Parts: sequence; C-alpha cells; structure tokens
Amino acid sequence: MDSRLIDIAENGLYLTIEISGELDVRLLHFGAAPLEAGSIEDKHKASFRLLELQLSGEDRAEYHGRTHRASYPGLRMVYVGHKDTMNPLGRKLELTLADPLTGVKAVQHYQFYTGVQIVRSWTVVRNEGDAEAGVEYLSSFALTGVDKEGDGDRNDKIEVSIAHSGWQSELQWKSYSLPELGMSHLADRGSKRIAASNTGSWSAAELLPMAVLSNQESGSSLFWQIEHNGSWHWELTDQADQLTLLVSGPTEHDNHWWLKLAPGEAFTSVPVAAGVVEGGFGEAAEQLTAYRRLIRRPNEDNERLRVIFNDYMNCLWGSPTTEKLLPLIDAAAEVGCEYFCIDAGWYAPGEWWDGVGEWEPSAERFPEGIKYVLEVIRSKGMIPGLWLELEVMGINSPKLAETDDSWFFMRHGKRVKDRSRYQLDYRNPAVIKHADSVIARLVGEYGVGYIKMDYNINAGIGTETEADSFGDGLLQHNRAYLAWLDSIFARYPQLVIENCSSGGMRMDYAMLSRHSIQSTSDQEDYVKYAAIAAGSPAALTPEQSAVWSYPLREGDDEEVIFNMVNSLLLRVHQSGHLAELTPRRRALVKEALDYYKSIRAHIPQAFAFWPLGLPDSGGEWVSFGLRHRDIRYIAVWRIAGEAAAVTLPVPELRGRDAEARCTYPETHGSQWSWNAEEGSLTVTLPAGKTARLFELRS
Repeated sequence: MDSRLIDIAENGLYLTIEISGELDVRLLHFGAAPLEAGSIEDKHKASFRLLELQLSGEDRAEYHGRTHRASYPGLRMVYVGHKDTMNPLGRKLELTLADPLTGVKAVQHYQFYTGVQIVRSWTVVRNEGDAEAGVEYLSSFALTGVDKEGDGDRNDKIEVSIAHSGWQSELQWKSYSLPELGMSHLADRGSKRIAASNTGSWSAAELLPMAVLSNQESGSSLFWQIEHNGSWHWELTDQADQLTLLVSGPTEHDNHWWLKLAPGEAFTSVPVAAGVVEGGFGEAAEQLTAYRRLIRRPNEDNERLRVIFNDYMNCLWGSPTTEKLLPLIDAAAEVGCEYFCIDAGWYAPGEWWDGVGEWEPSAERFPEGIKYVLEVIRSKGMIPGLWLELEVMGINSPKLAETDDSWFFMRHGKRVKDRSRYQLDYRNPAVIKHADSVIARLVGEYGVGYIKMDYNINAGIGTETEADSFGDGLLQHNRAYLAWLDSIFARYPQLVIENCSSGGMRMDYAMLSRHSIQSTSDQEDYVKYAAIAAGSPAALTPEQSAVWSYPLREGDDEEVIFNMVNSLLLRVHQSGHLAELTPRRRALVKEALDYYKSIRAHIPQAFAFWPLGLPDSGGEWVSFGLRHRDIRYIAVWRIAGEAAAVTLPVPELRGRDAEARCTYPETHGSQWSWNAEEGSLTVTLPAGKTARLFELRS
C-alpha cells in the first residue's frame, strides 16, 4: 500500500500528516507556510510521531535518558481512521490510532479556531483490550522538525523565550539560544533535553506554562500554552537530527503521575494550545491574545473594566477594621474606584493565618458588623468585595471539628500540610457543600459582588486518596475545582472572582478561561513592578491583567505617576493610603483614573507590543504599548541610568505622519518627538525613577 497525505490549510496554519503503507501516522509539518518539498528525508519520517504513549511494562526504543520520545506502544500504533468536520469554533480534525497488541486506542484531537493561527490539541486514550494498562506518559501535542525551516544550524537560528516566575518576580521573560540552555547540536541525537515542568497545585510557581520558539532564519515562531491548573511538562529533545517538541500534562518521571486504565476506561490528556506565525514574539503574543479572548467565559467584567480598590498592598496589610476602612472608602470613591475589596483578616480578631476555614466576620474588627461596612461601600456607589482562600483550612481552624481525613489531601496516611494549612480535596461532596455555603453567604447575605480568591499554599505532588498515584489524585482534584468554579459562575454570572495565588502563582488558561481577572504579582516595590506589568500581556489578555498601583504616604508626585502608569493599560488594582495623600498627589490618582475610563473600552480589543523588546527587570528603560486600530498607547518607564531620552521604535508606522502627545500626566515636564522617516518616538523624562503614558495617532 502506498503512503497518503492529509493536507490541512486553515487560518494561516498548514498541517501535513502522512499515513505510510504500513499505516504508521506521522505529523510531518505544522507551520505558517506549506511544507517545502524535500525538506524531510524519507529515512527520517518515521521519527515524526503524531503522539507519544508510554505504558508500564512496555519497551523503549534506542533512546535513553529521561526524554519521552520513542515510546511504546506509541511507536507501534497504526492508523484506524480520521474525521475532518466543522463545529461552531471552527474546523476539527480527529485521528484514531490503535495498538494491535494491547488493544489500546488513542484519538488525537486538533480543534481549530476560526480567525486565529492556533489549534487546541489533546489526546484521548481508551483501553479496548482485555488487560489493565498503566499509563506513564501521554502527549497532548507532539511535533518533530521544529527546526527544519532554513538552511542554518539550529545552534544559530533557534531562540526559545520562557517566562520565569516566583514570588514578587513573576513574568520575567528571557530568550535563549539552544546552546545557552545546554543543548548544543553536536550529534544527530542525544540524551539531553530542554525540559520545563511544574509539579504541584501552583501552575506558575517557577515557570509559566507556555513558551515561544522562534526561527531567526525563516522568520517564523512556534508557540504553545498548557491549559492546566496543576502539574505539567514540556520538553525539547532531538532525534534523527531533528528537534522535537513534546507537550503534556503531568508525567510519571517528571510529576509523580501514573494512571491505571481498566478495560473500557478512557483518559483525556491536558489541553494544549499551539500555533505558528510568520514573525517573532510579538506576532505570537497577538495570536495568543486573540485566542484567549475566544476561549474565555463571556463576562461583563472584561468589557467594562471597572476600577478596583483593594486595601491590602502597601496599605492595611491584612488587618482591616471599620475605623481604618471608612476613610479609605471615602477616598477610593472620591478618586473614582468602582469596586472596593476588603482583603485578608476580616474573619479573625488577630493573627489568623493558621485558623482560617470558617470565613465568619470578626466582631472585634467590625463592632457594627461587616454588613455595615459593606453597606457604606454600596452607599458610595461602589460594589463591595471580600478576600477568600477557599481551597485551604488552617491547622488550628475551628472548622476542623466538622471534618475528617476525606476532606483533605493525604500522603502516606497523613494530611498534607503547607504553611500551616491543609489542602481541601474538591472531589469530596462535603468540601463542595462547604465551599458553596460560603459563597452563598457572601453573595446572598452580604451582597458581595467581587471576591479576591487567594491561594497561598502549594499542595505538592498530590494525594493518595482514591487515586492510582499522587499525581493522579492531584489531576482529579484540579479538574474537580474547575468544575466547581464553572458551577459558581453559572449560579452567579455577575460575580467577579479574581484569580490570585500569592500573587501570580497560578497564571494559566485553565483558570483564566473562567476568571475574568488575574493577580499578576504581590511585588511591594512599585519600580520593580514596571517590568512585571509590561511583560504581563504576553501571558494573559491586557483586560485580565490586574496590576497594583499603591501611592505611598511618603512619596512625591513622580512616585504617584510611576505607580499609576504601571496599571493604566491593564486592569487598575488601586491601593495605598489614599486618604492620607496630599490633595495634589490624590489629584494625580484621580487624573489617571479619569484618563483610564476614557480609554478602557479600547483595551479588550487592543494588542500589546514592546518597542524595546521584552522587558528586562534589570534594564534602564521599560516600555510596552497597546495597539487599537490607528491609536497606539505607549507606557514608558525610566528605571535607572543617566540617559534622559529613549527612542521607541514603532516600525509599522515608518514613513507615516503620526500625532504624538503625553496623555498622563498632562503636566510635569516631559518632551517627545515623532520621527516619521524612522518610525520612532523619542521621549525625554525627568531624572530619577519616572514614567509617562503617550498616545500615537496615525
């Protein structure tokens, strides 16, 4: 039997899948241009696997090390059939493969989205054999030959951009060559891999679950994001002198995940979004932004972008009282805030960290009752909010008397502790009932319209309760928590729940396809926050990116301006002791929020760009902008150095006249000029740590 091809051209994406005469299925190409004839040697085609599946007790091919390539029965599976259909989202391709020895079947799904150069990819494996099958690894997206375009060596032409993360240091984008990551091209295959993993219930604890791989010679970029709120893994490895990308949810070798499939049982892998563009990082980010808007739960919050005041950051620090809140409520209303969220501490008279779990208001903090304060917020025209941490229970919580071990993550017969809290298991109906009752009380009885949902522990590798492995228990819980979130948003469609995890430790599109707003960081230094804010639109849509602005008691005008510029092209997360600012400095806050309200309708349709490249937390200047039709909003920060001026390239406007102006603040001595021939905006800022916001209209 001769081989045949399945060629797909959809939304600027080109896929070529070969079915050999022996019914082996190879994904030969996934790109922004058609496959070039002769770019793959026949002897290498067998390495272009559509998927990888490793079962316990099965062999591996010649490749050693910890890579997940050359798996069995992955190498043995043969073509059964495929479907090519249309649905409301776009085109859908499903390819079915089967292993003739074990009877295990796998269906590789590629969902296209009309208008964007991205597919969502996942794999469903079903045991149709007579014996149990132990699953050690299952890819969601596999692609060999990611370096095949262009004649140059991958050492020189491939660049990988990764977002590092940590407490108060989220969204630290860095770009590397393969040799800089320790993978020099010295042989046609090796045991080395570039691996990125997260293990635990913080999906972005050290790295964000996404990356961009750019081919500097061909001018194209491959990118992917893993849409999961727990453990995940991706790796770049090599085989047959080709670079291979494998992307998945948790694995046994990397994340303590293993699954037993009984005959008749099926498992669906974690979804992965992958795309390719002609262009670099900016073009990849634009496609991801468009896709993220398509998959997100429709909601009013991402259309209206109301201004949030939260009393925590550089303000009450988790110790609110009626007396402290009343002047803040007045000041927040005066400058134009529209939500007022009371942060942590409202449920306990003193130290509360290890006692949380009941979520009842403290009579000591609120002698008149918390409803009194919430009503004051409403009387000022703002929507009241409260902080919650509903996935944990403190080790000294009074609520523990009503629980048993089935409520919590367990390992080796013991409850899992982290930072003096237990992890609740959302597979347990009693936990769901508890969580439902807390939300019902806050929304129904207290009239809360905004919840800051924090999550300050990492539950680690998982739980042994009713699970085949610790990682299996964690994955089940992750999915149960998402199902609970879905039920809450269905019950309370107007409720806004902010996704927060010690800042941005769970920045993923399993969560952000549901939540309308994401905490980006708990960075306490407004100067250090600039690079975090500027890097955020590559990881999430601008309208979901909540950035703190917290003018300090002891600051000056430039400090207020810098703080406000941090958030004005994203979601304003206002804080600080506004009631104690001088009238002049408070007026600068109000000027910023008034300006924000004049442009915020553009943000949900705008796309980010970076005139100076990806932000560098150690750099002297930081800049990013939003493009909306013929308007470009550009934020620029002067962090350090002696240079008073910086030139910001806007190459797509080269040769065009543009009107430039500083829109915030309207005064305070900055200068600027537009060079149409070069397509660049040069701005001069006052000495020190200063920032401004500009508009370019072309």
